[in-house]
Amino acid sequence: MNLNEILLSDNVVESINENIDYLLQIIPEIKNMIGFEHKHPHHHLDVWNHTLLALSLSENDFDVRLCLLLHDIGKPFSYQDEDVRHFRNHAVVSANMSKIILKRLGFDDDYIKYVCYLIEHHDTQISNEQIVNDYDLCLKLLKIQKCDALAHHPDKLEKRKKYIDEIYKELVLNKEVDSHEWK
Repeated sequence: MNLNEILLSDNVVESINENIDYLLQIIPEIKNMIGFEHKHPHHHLDVWNHTLLALSLSENDFDVRLCLLLHDIGKPFSYQDEDVRHFRNHAVVSANMSKIILKRLGFDDDYIKYVCYLIEHHDTQISNEQIVNDYDLCLKLLKIQKCDALAHHPDKLEKRKKYIDEIYKELVLNKEVDSHEWK
């Protein structure tokens, strides 16, 4: 089984678990995520299990699932232990690591740039200007953000759900504008 088949499996988590040795062979950086505790009140799972939960919530879309697989790969390399563990700049670290990983896996430069953009922005708010400038990219980013948000601690979801709902409404509202404005 290859990465494409694993990520497009109907049960993506089962497929990942059944093919973990292969995944660790092609993306050895994943090993650092396994068992790496967040030690943060917004997370109730380690980084790897958070990633698997986010993947389990995703639609069967290779781009979304690839981004979710790699979105927190930089956390073990970007944490700050304070009263509460923080992961400042983890999205940038994850995007930079993903660029190296995706080059190694043979993806083309334009696709790598696209995926790394989504990873780097998986944790930043989408603006109305971004929606107007690139609706499809924002919709893809929102799908990633939604899966990531819903994989956080259940007691800490309200603010994230509200943001996702607001942006989704904005996307739907803007989509109703004449379609030539979206290309």
